Amino acid sequence: MTTDVTDLFDARRLTLIAGPCVIESFEMCRDLAAKVAEMAARHNVGYIFKASFDKANRTSLTSFRGPGLERGLEILAKVKEEVGVPVLTDIHQPAQAARAAEVVDVLQIPAFLCRQTDLLVAAAKTGLPTNIKKGQFLAPEDMRHAVAKHQDSGGGPVSVTERGSSFGYHNLVVDMRSLVLVRRATGAPIIFDATHSIQRPGSGDGTTGGDREFAPLLARAAAAVGVDGLFCEVHPNPDEALSDGPNSLTLDMLEHMLSEVVAIDAARKQTR
Repeated sequence: MTTDVTDLFDARRLTLIAGPCVIESFEMCRDLAAKVAEMAARHNVGYIFKASFDKANRTSLTSFRGPGLERGLEILAKVKEEVGVPVLTDIHQPAQAARAAEVVDVLQIPAFLCRQTDLLVAAAKTGLPTNIKKGQFLAPEDMRHAVAKHQDSGGGPVSVTERGSSFGYHNLVVDMRSLVLVRRATGAPIIFDATHSIQRPGSGDGTTGGDREFAPLLARAAAAVGVDGLFCEVHPNPDEALSDGPNSLTLDMLEHMLSEVVAIDAARKQTR
């Protein structure tokens, strides 16, 4: 199934991209997707389930990476069928693009790989909508080059996700001006990644740290500036998550944050 990103990111309402960092089991993904889908419907927000079949950029060699391409896509296909929601996943290698496109509705380019020409071209050739995450090392305006690579290769609709910029070691900072500058430079829908923005990369003992308590604060600020969607990592028990637990939200946190963000977005649109 091919889904137009302009349908997923409808200017009249926000879109929520949410799910666990990495696929841990089918049951967990299915149950979480169903609960978040119900939550999104209550708040009149579009919903895309996200989860990675492989996290190729883990801090430690011994960290859990996921079930792999084939098993991961099998799980995503079942979630899509049983819950009835569009699904998104990362690709890390050009060879993964065509295979993932047989299952998912949206491909995602990880932030660390947003300059990888062959990966962007491979995603473009699938014709699927692609969400490109802005690298922590890039100025907002420079994302026009990543988008141009994708579009000039015949790609379908594209969105860009902001997730903060490196600030010294073990810290990310979000310049809220970036949300305006990326949209202005690329013309693409802009998504704010509320949970990766509060990561502390490599700050744990062979793991990435994070401060999930600050995700709602940044999400509220992004909604006030104006975004088309919100990206969140969510887990039924973040402290037991196999990846990105410190910056993942509980379902209760997501519900509260979503209600605030939707209210701010509505107020901003009324006063434009």
